[in-house]
Amino acid sequence: MRTRIDKAPTGKPCEVCGFVENLRETGRMFFLVLRDASGKLQVTVEKSSMPALSAMCAELSPEFVVRVRGVINENTYVKLGGREMVPESIEVLSKAEPLPLQPDAHIDTRLDHRWLDLREDKNLLIFKAQTTLSEAMRSFLLERGFLELHSPKLIGAASESGADVFELGYFGGKAYLSQSPQFYKQMAMAAGFDAVFEQGPVFRAEKSHTNRHATEFTGFDLEFAYIDSFRDVMALEAELLQAGLRAVAEKHGADIERLFGIKTVVPLLPFPELTLRELYEKLEVIYGLQTPPEQRGDLTTEAERLAGKLSMDEYGHEFLFLTDFAPEGRAFYHMRDERGNPLGFDLVWRGVEITTGAQREHRYERLAAQANERGLGEDVKFYLDFFRYGCPPHGGFGLGLDRLTMLLLGVTIKEAMFLFRGPGRLTP
Repeated sequence: MRTRIDKAPTGKPCEVCGFVENLRETGRMFFLVLRDASGKLQVTVEKSSMPALSAMCAELSPEFVVRVRGVINENTYVKLGGREMVPESIEVLSKAEPLPLQPDAHIDTRLDHRWLDLREDKNLLIFKAQTTLSEAMRSFLLERGFLELHSPKLIGAASESGADVFELGYFGGKAYLSQSPQFYKQMAMAAGFDAVFEQGPVFRAEKSHTNRHATEFTGFDLEFAYIDSFRDVMALEAELLQAGLRAVAEKHGADIERLFGIKTVVPLLPFPELTLRELYEKLEVIYGLQTPPEQRGDLTTEAERLAGKLSMDEYGHEFLFLTDFAPEGRAFYHMRDERGNPLGFDLVWRGVEITTGAQREHRYERLAAQANERGLGEDVKFYLDFFRYGCPPHGGFGLGLDRLTMLLLGVTIKEAMFLFRGPGRLTP
């Protein structure tokens, strides 16, 4: 039975399988480097004592998939982990043609051959780190009594505003691909679930050609009830991200720094916080950023970038919460204070916005009025009905798992996703 390379025992017969990453021949020996998802192992074949295996090695090429049975011995001369396997048998499971992809190829060429691109150590580490991050955040929430949901992605009305959604035919009618599980998270609050989260696909019909936008990505969303303020939501998100990044740092921090040159920083609590007005004042005084008054109710692209620099320069912190946004740029279901200002926030990490969160309006009459202000009353009637029969105060936020991975490792969104989807790409 096959054993993963990282679990293969020393001094006992075992079987390992993987790709031939490298093959080197000397006058007396063949040296194979075998690779699976868990690690690498040197296989050493002595020509004089293993003529049949030597003949087989002569027929191998890089990226052949093989099964090797033998005994792994310790050998301090072997640079690859100080271990080598002396094989009893080698079996070819799959042959490989010469690879059509070079490591320095353009990202779009690499995406055309994504299954080959992902064989690189760096790319494998991306998804090991993403798996650890996701697992740690899920565990954090499960330990606090959250329930995991899987809401529908085929919906009968646009998630929020009707813009930027994919429309498709549905048995003679129309349906849409979900922009967000927002409405269904809140339905769970009205159902009395108290606290829920979801990790799943999100669709945005945006013709954006940036290094951080995609038309389909993996969202990590949560909602929880009986909050006193949107700051309860901010505090939970800070703890959640601290737990996730701590797990990544402990398990992959050294490899991330070695392969990507980036240190995985576990953030301290609490995260620093500024109002949007305070942010623009500081950006103008410290960095000379001039922003017209009519643009100061939301976060401009340049202000977003400089917010990351400001947070490091002023607080020595990679994260920065921003509050007091103008209502025009916030969703209709955000609760508002007595002045009409939304009770919500954005979170910026390393100069990129990663979250919009808020306390939601749970009172039916006010929520219906805010929907009608935007001309959405009929479009979201099914959603408004959730609040007709009692609903506790609640709030939540959403994160993009791919964007978190992108910022964690300093790569583009195309590299951070297993298979990227954008305006010009639907394959492979």
